Amino acid sequence: MVRRFLPLLVALAAVIALIVWETSSDSGTPSTSPSTTSPVAVATTTTSTTTTTTTSAPVTATTTGDGALPQTDALPSATSPQFLAGMSALFDAVATGTPADAIGAFFPEAAYVQLKTIDGAAYDWQDRLVAEYDLDIQAATATLGPGAAAATLTSVQVPMQYAHWIPPGVCDNDIGYYEVANSRMVYSVDGTTRSFGIASLISWRGEWYVVHLGAILRPGSGGTVLDPTDGPGVSPPSTTC
Repeated sequence: MVRRFLPLLVALAAVIALIVWETSSDSGTPSTSPSTTSPVAVATTTTSTTTTTTTSAPVTATTTGDGALPQTDALPSATSPQFLAGMSALFDAVATGTPADAIGAFFPEAAYVQLKTIDGAAYDWQDRLVAEYDLDIQAATATLGPGAAAATLTSVQVPMQYAHWIPPGVCDNDIGYYEVANSRMVYSVDGTTRSFGIASLISWRGEWYVVHLGAILRPGSGGTVLDPTDGPGVSPPSTTC
């Protein structure tokens, strides 16, 4: 009887030994391939998502300088070193036909974004105001004529008696500021005194900046020179915003 079941017992023992061996193997150190590939896959997915969601960068305002600081109610001076340096840079840009050199005299972008309640204020500053400023500088260069490079600025006349405060809520403005219109840049060219106007200066933190050079309401799409004339000219009163 034992001999009859001996092959079966041998086979059964072999199966039991195999089961015991596999159980012992599973209790050892597992393969490391799942733990090394999974984090890489997650990182790749994250990087891909970040790339596809940042395909274009929005235009943003300049966030440094005085324009990024809060407004004050200080009335600007027409003789401050900063203002006179800005006017000198503006006239040099006119004399040499280089509008980009005059951006320091222009109302700061970050201040304009704070000031306005309109959507897209940064675009409006760049695409409308600065573009018009550049065109007006080029037109003023042409007005100076062939002797433009030799022209010298002799004075800047700011009619402070007409300076007035524009309160918040007027003309799409969220912040108040001072404004004065029709200042004059007086210069000498070929021994002759001449002048042209600055349509509007507005304040930021107690300093004057140009916001419109040739005109506030423009007669066309080209550059404009405000009242070019022999002599220092005159500054008519205005209460624009």
